[in-house]
Order: sequence, then structure tokens, then C-alpha cells
Amino acid sequence: MKKRIKDFCDFFELNFPIIQAGMIWVSGSKLASACANEGIMGTIGAGSMKPDTLEHHLKQALELTKKENRNKLAINLPLLYHGIEEQIELAIKYEIRNFITSAGSPKKFTSFLKDKGKKVIHVTSSSELAKKCEVAKVDAVIAEGFEAGGHNGRNETTTIVLIPQVVDTLSIPVIAAGGIADSRQIHAAHALGASGVQVGSRFIMAKESSAHHNFQQAIMKAKEGETKLLLKEVVPVRLLNNEFSRQIQELQSQGASQDAFIKLLGKGRAKKGIFDGDLREGELEVGQVSSTLNTIQSAKEIIQDLASFYK
Repeated sequence: MKKRIKDFCDFFELNFPIIQAGMIWVSGSKLASACANEGIMGTIGAGSMKPDTLEHHLKQALELTKKENRNKLAINLPLLYHGIEEQIELAIKYEIRNFITSAGSPKKFTSFLKDKGKKVIHVTSSSELAKKCEVAKVDAVIAEGFEAGGHNGRNETTTIVLIPQVVDTLSIPVIAAGGIADSRQIHAAHALGASGVQVGSRFIMAKESSAHHNFQQAIMKAKEGETKLLLKEVVPVRLLNNEFSRQIQELQSQGASQDAFIKLLGKGRAKKGIFDGDLREGELEVGQVSSTLNTIQSAKEIIQDLASFYK
């Protein structure tokens, strides 16, 4: 296990094999730079960002990150969004080295990015898809169990089942994600064969997070079982219970059409909930670990706790 972890850290130039997830409306330049400065991979979540917004965050991240830690910065790029090519070009312009791609074929940009000296990680939710990532020659995969917040796999495979299957299938490093928020869960991920971990929901609670205070407060009040994987009819996403999620469940019980779900979803739901703090009508994306999160801390404090496993 120790060699696997060391090799991972050496390859990605990290102090600890931890990736701060690139979450929309949460993971901006302040959070990414704070994480990179503490020795883990700090990721800008570009999925919700138009080019001018992304450029602002890229510039600011470089300004806030110490020179020796800039290679620890990453960008998360869901491939399904319009304008992905421009986002990639901007990240290359600002010399971001680590690219995390998701929600699309790993073949699409991997060769292009690697030819430019970039390191590519792709997010997957099954061993079958993970194998396609290896064939596409990504440097590592993030295997995400359905406990995770945000967009998710349809198979509902748990992290504890998924990770060993992916590890046994691949020869490249596997990063465990979904349901990881403290050092005990990190220990479990490494015991299952993971070379590193990705942590999302806990960083929503960081002081440097872009998440609205209302959203953070709702997470602190969340009880066990208050998130559900919904919207399978469109794109599966794990949401915290609120009026909007109950409307989705009502449509599901009625056997509604895909068009009905798309109409209800509309535009800007995630921004409304996560960034603007509308706890009634917003889309509140968070993982199952939300019921264990009860404090707002600095990124440094969170990382010190997570990294205690490695010390």
C-alpha cells in the first residue's frame, strides 16, 4: 500500500494522495488554491463557468497559489457541456497541468492533452467504463461510487464494491470517490486498493468554498437518508431533500415523461440552490456523507484532518 501511495504522490507531485473534487458552484479559485497550497490537488470546477468566468478563476488561482504548488492545480471538465474546447484552451493557456474529465468519452481529448504534456484523469462509475479509460491512455481513473453527490452512475454501485473491481481490472492508478470525508474512510479506500482518494462534499463546508451559507447550514442539519439519487430519466444526480427534490420524486411516482423532468429542471437550478442559497427550489447537490458534516472549517483544517491517516 505504501509504495502505491508514494508512486501516486510522486507522479502527480502531491504531498498527500488527495484530490479536492471540482464541484460546480463550489470549487472556485479560492478553494482550489487553498488546497494546492496544503499539498493536495486543488481543482477548479469548470462545469458551470463561461469562458470569462473561467479565465478569472484561472488567473486568480495562479495568483493565490505559491509557485512551487501550481503543478498541484487541476481543472474538472464535464465533456457534455457546450464550449468545452474553449475551456480546454484557456486551461492550457494558463498552464494548468492536471485535467480531470467526466461525462463523456475519455478518447475525446486525452491524446490531445497528453501530447501537450498534460496529465489526464477520467471519472467513471463502472469497471467496464474504467477499462475504456485505460485503453484511451489516461493517467488514472476516479472510480466514483453512487454515494457521491452531484452527477452519478445509473448502476448504483457502492464505493466499497466498485473500487476493488476497478483495481482488479486496471494497471493504472485508481482514485476512490464517493462517501469519503474522514481519515477512516480514506483508510478503507486504500485497503480496497485505491492509490488516492477524491473528497467532494466535505469541501463544500470549507470557508473558501463558493457554496452559499444557507446550503452549508442545510448540510449541517441533514440527517441520515436525506439524500437520494434522482433524475435518472435525464442525468442521475444525488440531491439533498427539499421541495424541488420532492417534486422530482412525485413525477417519478407518476411515471412522467422525460420531457416533464426536463421542464421541471429548467435552467440554473444548481446555481439557485448551491450558489444563491435557495433551499426550497434549488438543486442541492451533495453526497450521502452530508449527515456526518457538522462544522465549517478552513481548507487547511480539513486537509490536516484528512491527511492524519498518512502521518
